[in-house]
Amino acid sequence: MSRFVPDAVSAAPPSPADHCVLVAGRRLLTPFPRRADLAELPDDVAWVPLGALDGVRVWAAGLPERIDTLGRWRGWPSVAASLGEPLAALAGRALQIVTWRHSHRFCGACATELVDVPGEHARRCPGCDLYVPMQLSPAVLTAIRRGDEILLVKHTYGPTELWALVAGFVEAGESLEETVHREVGEEVGLTVSNLRYFGSQPWAMSGPGVVLTGFLATAAPGAEPVVDGKELAEARWFPLNDLPDALPPTYSISRWLIDAAVAESAR
Repeated sequence: MSRFVPDAVSAAPPSPADHCVLVAGRRLLTPFPRRADLAELPDDVAWVPLGALDGVRVWAAGLPERIDTLGRWRGWPSVAASLGEPLAALAGRALQIVTWRHSHRFCGACATELVDVPGEHARRCPGCDLYVPMQLSPAVLTAIRRGDEILLVKHTYGPTELWALVAGFVEAGESLEETVHREVGEEVGLTVSNLRYFGSQPWAMSGPGVVLTGFLATAAPGAEPVVDGKELAEARWFPLNDLPDALPPTYSISRWLIDAAVAESAR
């Protein structure tokens, strides 16, 4: 299996053999070309280092519009579903960084155009010296079990047809664990115990810098959800051996959590 090591090293422009990930809006060019295959690109393309894939440097660049002669342009979910890891993470990193750079061009304090900080995915204001790092937006996902059942919900936004997990963004001053208890209480009116950290995943679908953190938790016997009516349209307990078909995609941490709950119940 290939190995992707992220970094921000930019000692030189891309060499002909380096991998390149091109982004236009919310679309990525596939398959990922080598720099030598992109002779028709304009000379003023701004290349951003992503890291190394099996020891070969990888670069990203944002284009003002798609160039259809280069190949097929796809959204990140399609890329992640077809390529799997580590290329899904590489593509997501490119999309998040390019999107962040596009939306953080000017200083929020004095409106001066920002400049890149060498060796970092960050920018600095030459006018007032404000340092602008690429900020992260952590969110939590929680797989809640009640015996051999799992709580699945349908959201009022996004892919509303999917049965997913209770989720929400971390607020200022909160720990991840506190966010779980707050979101579960707000969205489905439950209290949970036996909270266990599962893992994390950068999530390119929700904007630049989003990191999903997953937890497993337990609800009391007989506990019934009451949806908030704002973010959730429905919440229901499902037997772990009889789950609905409309589950989150296999490349998502939401699905990994559901699969982990199934495996844990089977033991």
